[in-house]
Amino acid sequence: MEEPLEKCEYMHVHEDIVHKVNEQMPDEEILYDLAELFKIFGDSTRIKILYALFESEMCVCDIAQLLNMTQLRSLKQSKLVKYRREGKTVFYSLADAHVRTIINQGLEHVEE
Repeated sequence: MEEPLEKCEYMHVHEDIVHKVNEQMPDEEILYDLAELFKIFGDSTRIKILYALFESEMCVCDIAQLLNMTQLRSLKQSKLVKYRREGKTVFYSLADAHVRTIINQGLEHVEE
């Protein structure tokens, strides 16, 4: 259960801090996109796919053997994985180093 936010004993807004933070706040569209990205990480099957690709590039058949394929589409649409063709085989890998960093930091956090 979350602890409730502390209530102010008296109303005193620190205008300079509020103004500074408000200037640094990303646009609403960016915040929405960020929230949507984190929703993708909220499914254990998608996390398994990302973790598998963290370990190695894999073809579709390998991923299908290992995991549920229906989640792969969500990962592609969210630009978390990329693919390449080699003949008739399609190989998937993490889209970039950012995805690797997110997974690493998440693992470090939950293993503390």
